[in-house]
Amino acid sequence: MEFLIILLAATAAVSAVHGGAGRVLTLERVFPANKTVELEVLRARDRVRHARILQSFSGGIVDFNVAGTSDPYYGGLYFTKVKLGSPPKEFNVQIDTGSDILWVTCSSCSDCPQSSGFGVDLNFFNAGSSSTASSVSCSDSVCSSIVQTSDASCSEGNQCGYRFQYGDGSGTSGHYVTDLFYFDTIVGPSMVANSSAYITFGCSTYQTGSLTKPDKAIDGIFGFGQRDLSVVSQLSSHGITPKVFSHCLKGDGTGGGKLVLGEILDPTMVYSPLVPSQPHYNLDLQSIVVNGQMLPIDPAVFATSDNHGTIVDTGTTLTYLVADAFEPFVNAITSAVSQSTTPVLSKDTQCYLVTSSINEIFPEVSLNFAGGAAMVLKPENYLVHGDPVEGGTPWCMGFQKVQNGVSILGDLVLKDKIFVYDLSKKRIGWTDYDCSNDVNVSITSSKDEYRYAGELSESSSSRTTTSVVLQALLLHMVAVTLGSLLYGK
Repeated sequence: MEFLIILLAATAAVSAVHGGAGRVLTLERVFPANKTVELEVLRARDRVRHARILQSFSGGIVDFNVAGTSDPYYGGLYFTKVKLGSPPKEFNVQIDTGSDILWVTCSSCSDCPQSSGFGVDLNFFNAGSSSTASSVSCSDSVCSSIVQTSDASCSEGNQCGYRFQYGDGSGTSGHYVTDLFYFDTIVGPSMVANSSAYITFGCSTYQTGSLTKPDKAIDGIFGFGQRDLSVVSQLSSHGITPKVFSHCLKGDGTGGGKLVLGEILDPTMVYSPLVPSQPHYNLDLQSIVVNGQMLPIDPAVFATSDNHGTIVDTGTTLTYLVADAFEPFVNAITSAVSQSTTPVLSKDTQCYLVTSSINEIFPEVSLNFAGGAAMVLKPENYLVHGDPVEGGTPWCMGFQKVQNGVSILGDLVLKDKIFVYDLSKKRIGWTDYDCSNDVNVSITSSKDEYRYAGELSESSSSRTTTSVVLQALLLHMVAVTLGSLLYGK
């Protein structure tokens, strides 16, 4: 409509100048004629405008504030805020790369937590209070497609329902809803486009296990999996965001970090290919090195197959290794620090009493993946504070043993690193990083790269996508049309 008004105004002005019957409308400059305006400011302003015109991807990235921490004594999870419904309502949701669906607690949930140990107010989604909400029926194509993945069922009337079970034994069930999802798109230095899009998400009416405990209660879970119903997949399929997301989870202090629907760039990033045809983010872990020595572990124990492999999961606090890898790992660490610590057992966990900094005592660890990508772990990436014992408060092994064949890389090893999930190129990248610092984020669809805090930075990238080509074409059409109308050319 705004675009149409501008064209009508220009048409009316030209009509009057050339003797037509149209009424003269005054066109005013946004930028004064006697002042120089940086080209990038103009380009960024145009991106904001084009986002409103196209109601689609403006060539920017979407970022979310991150709260929470990897410290198990302070909840051991990271969460962010999302806005849903009309009028928009804010919900705190756990960041979870190990599941696919975004769900929030429904107002009809009678046994769900009413308070949270994280110091946040719990909110409940009420579809009846949102003017844009609609239930997903069993006959809806969305429901019929996700029923095939066992994420949906139609046993409750005509509502498309769901039931999830998580690895820790907790679970949730409810029904699917379609409503507006609000987000800010960063399109340039200090330029933000307010955007929204319809997405399908879960409305939880029943919860079990740890989800019911007030000390760790949160409004829902934000699944970042690869399936079609994840928010990343829904938005990217409509050209609203790129098919890549990134996070940088701050490990020390109060935690927090950065979460971006887009690509964080760093010259030291290493990449490993995703194992194909897997429902989770599976990587091919090939070996473990402690203090420069490769551990005697048969690589076959890490091989991906049914219920075997290594997955990346922000919804898991600690890290889990299969038994055949766990025992050699713990033995190697204990041997390396035997002269500098007092080994103790606490609740069947190997712990160590120390008299100096763990960084001065404990060795560096390297997890080696396919593609030659090494994930280097500092002591704080595999140790956690233990409960007090006789002699002091020990540091304990944060890696846990699992009897099944799935190793899980949780927040303990993911923290203090940039992680990029490039779904287009089927790979995951990472590098060590201080997540309290700004990051460089690629606007995947252009040659530009912007500082996360809004500062402009140089880029040698030459990527292009249809969205930006469309915007450039639109901008050219506007210029040509207005030039023709105003100057008769």
